[in-house]
Amino acid sequence: MSCGACIAQEAAAAAAGAARSRATALIVRRLGRVEYEPTWRAMQRFTDERDAATHDELWLLEHPPVFTLGMSGKREHLIAPGEIPVVQIDRGGQVTYHGPGQLVVYVLIDLKRRGFGVRDLVTALEQAVIGYAAELAIAAECRRGAPGVYVDGRKLASIGLRIRRGASYHGLALNVHMDLTPFRRINPCGYPGLEVTELAALGGPADVAAAAAGLERHLLLRLHRD
Repeated sequence: MSCGACIAQEAAAAAAGAARSRATALIVRRLGRVEYEPTWRAMQRFTDERDAATHDELWLLEHPPVFTLGMSGKREHLIAPGEIPVVQIDRGGQVTYHGPGQLVVYVLIDLKRRGFGVRDLVTALEQAVIGYAAELAIAAECRRGAPGVYVDGRKLASIGLRIRRGASYHGLALNVHMDLTPFRRINPCGYPGLEVTELAALGGPADVAAAAAGLERHLLLRLHRD
């Protein structure tokens, strides 16, 4: 092979590597406290309008109080929603609660480009939370058949996703320091009597921004694929 051909081959390999690096880059957006429904609609638009050049994104945020009911969610799991609004949405799973003091991470990624199956993505999200909890000396675990992260049988983080056009949206919710009583108005994730917990009660941070910064490192590690 001529020297010129070698140089051209090396340039092509470098360009391909740069393209892969751009493709697997994750943009992190910190959105603060935002209303649920407009954010959900924005995720749908992002997913419907994305193409092969669209960067993957993580949206880190909080929501005002809201119950969300998944596509197969049964209203019987809404025990006494009261004044808290209920929104029927397009993720998997049953019913959960979002409110101030809970870190919500929406995961908008192209699964094929990143080399993930759906189960791979759920596992990556669970392991990110478990890794962050371990950093805080909290022993957390996942459960077969019940997505999410648990500490001593209490749910610390919930996971619910939608896959459309080969891309994900929705994501995970990590309880940081919040009013947990609304969870008593529902059967969390469809499980009667399931108790929930939060980082602050386990010796972790009480500040959502601090939890976001800590969890972000683990998310970027788990979601990166060469």
